[in-house]
Amino acid sequence: MSKIAVTMTVNGRQVERLVEPRLLLVHFLREELGLTGTHIGCETSHCGACTVDLDGVSVKSCTVLAVQAQGKEVRTIEGMAAPDGTLHVLQEMFREHHGLQCGWCTPGMILRAWRLLQENPDPSEEEVRFGIAGNLCRCTGYQKIVEAILAAAAKLRAARTVEAAA
Repeated sequence: MSKIAVTMTVNGRQVERLVEPRLLLVHFLREELGLTGTHIGCETSHCGACTVDLDGVSVKSCTVLAVQAQGKEVRTIEGMAAPDGTLHVLQEMFREHHGLQCGWCTPGMILRAWRLLQENPDPSEEEVRFGIAGNLCRCTGYQKIVEAILAAAAKLRAARTVEAAA
């Protein structure tokens, strides 16, 4: 099978590779780029462990071909922390509020929560629960995840208020 050149921006860095047309984005990220934070769960789009942000939309990367990401921007869990390693507020709140147990769903859950807070910076508990409904967690029962997302939303709002006052 002949390979196709694919160029995209992943976590702010432009990457180019030759890939087979059938290569899934999740495998591209993990195997071609070594970004193993994006987990492979069910490979049928049910669990959301492989969720990434693709051009401003949460997608399950097991359902997207790498060639479909041509020219697009991809954010993975590795792109959440600051360059100096400081955790993103969502990562910090997941840790602080015990929003993870085994950690398998956590990267996809954080990426989905990040997009949710981009779309709705002040969600209610019900809106958070609805917003993460496509991401499954078999360990936590979701309460701590929801609390972590709401806490992150509050911290981000407070930071915006401080910025606006300055």
